[in-house]
Amino acid sequence: MTDTSAGAAGSAAADANQMPQVQINAQYVKDLSFENPNAPQSLLASQDAPQIEVSVDVGARALGDNRFEVELRITAHAKRAEHQAFVVEVLYAGVFTLLNVPQESLKPVCLIECPRLLFPFARRIIADATRDGGYPPLLLEPIDFARLFVEQEQQARQAQAAPADTAAADAGTTGDGAAAEATPADGTAADEPTA
Repeated sequence: MTDTSAGAAGSAAADANQMPQVQINAQYVKDLSFENPNAPQSLLASQDAPQIEVSVDVGARALGDNRFEVELRITAHAKRAEHQAFVVEVLYAGVFTLLNVPQESLKPVCLIECPRLLFPFARRIIADATRDGGYPPLLLEPIDFARLFVEQEQQARQAQAAPADTAAADAGTTGDGAAAEATPADGTAADEPTA
């Protein structure tokens, strides 16, 4: 009788070593800004809820040895009537080691999975900054980084196609007329990680 459990355990360990892994080596605030330009008037009790615009930007760069720095920038502008209530911006970053991630998956992992892991920490920083600035804490809704990545990729493809369409129009030919503008409502942009 042979011991197959030892062989199965060794095979499972080998499979686990080949599975893609995302490790967080460090996370940190790179930049934090809170502006309260019209205080104390902006802090006085008002029936009007402030209008808040939030923008998100994600960037990544290679550090070597399967390590990448991923930056998540979140900016929120709040206005009451015609006056600026506050502006808060955080640039929160992390250093990630990506193991067994195929080359074609590096960009989506850096721009979807990594910011998803960073977001709760950046969200807390924004909530604390707005609370410390005299306002109720700004609690951001979860962000769909996969959707934002797809939108950014579509914009990049459209931007690359635009010069070709212009050259074709200059040469007297016409395109298919299917030029559509796709601008994310939240102003999201993402930078490609460099290898």
